[in-house]
Amino acid sequence: MEVIIQPDAAAAVKLTARIMGDALRKNPEMVFGLATGATMEAVYAELARMCREEGLDFSNAKSFNLDEYIGLAPEDKNSYRYYMEQHLFNHINIKKANTHLPNGMATDIPGEGARYEAAIAAAGGIDLQLLGIGQDGHIGFNEPLSSLGSRTRDKSLTPVTYKQNCIYFDPPESMPRRAFTMGVGTILDARRIVMLVTGEHKADIIAKAVEGPVTSMISASAIQFHRNVVVIVDEAAASKLEGKDYYRWSFENEPCWNEYR
Repeated sequence: MEVIIQPDAAAAVKLTARIMGDALRKNPEMVFGLATGATMEAVYAELARMCREEGLDFSNAKSFNLDEYIGLAPEDKNSYRYYMEQHLFNHINIKKANTHLPNGMATDIPGEGARYEAAIAAAGGIDLQLLGIGQDGHIGFNEPLSSLGSRTRDKSLTPVTYKQNCIYFDPPESMPRRAFTMGVGTILDARRIVMLVTGEHKADIIAKAVEGPVTSMISASAIQFHRNVVVIVDEAAASKLEGKDYYRWSFENEPCWNEYR
């Protein structure tokens, strides 16, 4: 695992987008795993700018999102399909048929998870998975005690997640209490993982995820098992990391990061 500390959130966002953009230029048929949430909005804005101003070409790329609320139609403004359209897909030249999210309106709940897994496999698997982290340490909607080998399925959301996300709903109590999510095992199957975490409010949980024990109580800690993962944090999020001096030294001295310094 590589942990890269950037001076502020804007720098962390730009580095994340640049890594994704460089990966796409090297492989125009990239399969991206994508995340939602406030942290990712700036990443998608930067990718859209790169597409518009630098010719970053998404025309042959594919994407699979981590999760979707159960019971929300794609056109619902609180659905993650709507979020992705508004923040990314409508602003880049990706083919809409190549963008995938779980179907929040699926009537066969167990079958939807299996269908999504099959679609990822048919696309050749995920090349680069973008992740954030929830305040309780979840990735996707893999809430505490999610199996570290889990696959795409439906999950009940915790009160912590409800409190974190219901502010986007009007009224707040209309937020669904269940969602489809890629499993932890599905996420770990990605060939490469980039996790972006910013803000002092995430300092405690990211320190536990990357430096603490691997535990199903913090599903994000499972990325410690992955062979190709980079965690990008700003100074505020890095404040509780015990190894931050080493992480800074490593970024400044490892040849593989020369082009990003």
